[in-house]
Amino acid sequence: MRKLSKQAQRKQWAQDKPAMTMGIDVGDRFSHVCLLDDEGEVVERDRVRSTEAAFRRHFEGAPRLRIALECGTHSPWMSRLLKQLGHQAIVANARKVPTITQSESKNDGRDAEQLALMAAFNPKLLSPLEHRSLLRQQDLNLIQARAILVKARTMIVNALRGLVKSAGGRLPACSTESLPDRAAGAVPPALTDVAGPLVEQIARLNLQIAAMDQQIEKLAIKYPEIGTLRSAPGVGALVAAAYVLTLDRPNAVPSSRSAGAFLGLRPGQSQSGDSDPQRRITRTGNTYLRCLLVQSAQYILGRFGPDCALRRWGLKLAQSGGKRAKKRAIVAVARKLAVILLSMWRSGQRFQPFPLSAPAAA
Repeated sequence: MRKLSKQAQRKQWAQDKPAMTMGIDVGDRFSHVCLLDDEGEVVERDRVRSTEAAFRRHFEGAPRLRIALECGTHSPWMSRLLKQLGHQAIVANARKVPTITQSESKNDGRDAEQLALMAAFNPKLLSPLEHRSLLRQQDLNLIQARAILVKARTMIVNALRGLVKSAGGRLPACSTESLPDRAAGAVPPALTDVAGPLVEQIARLNLQIAAMDQQIEKLAIKYPEIGTLRSAPGVGALVAAAYVLTLDRPNAVPSSRSAGAFLGLRPGQSQSGDSDPQRRITRTGNTYLRCLLVQSAQYILGRFGPDCALRRWGLKLAQSGGKRAKKRAIVAVARKLAVILLSMWRSGQRFQPFPLSAPAAA
């Protein structure tokens, strides 16, 4: 989907503005709604059960509305349904609307009214988001489900190793996939009944995660850009698929250089006058994708990382100090990798270990 420029987007909103505006504060069981007329006065306050059937009854056949709702668990299906019913749905990025998230007199009805007022005056104030399609969301759910299983497996492995240590034993250092076979002879006899179910659960999770990995490999058939991104060092099928499905489209951010900031890998800013302190990264955006990029950066700077300009640049940063410099270098390489991947996606070109400078390319 083509992303409109800011001027074109504002022009489209102005030309396509319905007569009345509504704000919806989405709740898990009930959602509060506030309807405004063309002068910004409250016409109606109500609450609707947060189900598809209730929303369809409330909005089907109603006059066309501009509806603003917060981004959350229910906002994808709600926005799709409202658009299907002919309304103009705007999904607000709640993290960037401090008047709602940081209000000292916060309640559901007031939040709904605040959303409606901002949408009526200028939707840009809501930092609107555009949800991915249902098909892409289902493919992304596969990656998210795999992440949950990996996290559960890690917790069980750590618990098993702790139990064995408490009994004076020690499990062998090995991969998680081979742990169920190698743990059989390392578990003390006194812990057999307790450790057995944990070992069985690890083996079962290994099979489930391996099956999901095969499904993720097949996503490259559906999304050819995944194959292009996999040419970068440290980027496998999982990282490439997570990158493509999380950003959803190559023009999700204004420029390739903004990819790092979009994923929360850029240091925060608090500049005022002559004061410009160095701050930590913002950690906004998708947490899981950010972790995957950091893991890729660790591989690039590790002993098995292939020689390339990105690796040399990161090692040079890491040599400027101790452990702190190494950690900063990993984050810097992850940020630069995010930029490189988006540039590759946009151009369709595979990774170049040593890209030519502009004069040399000319």
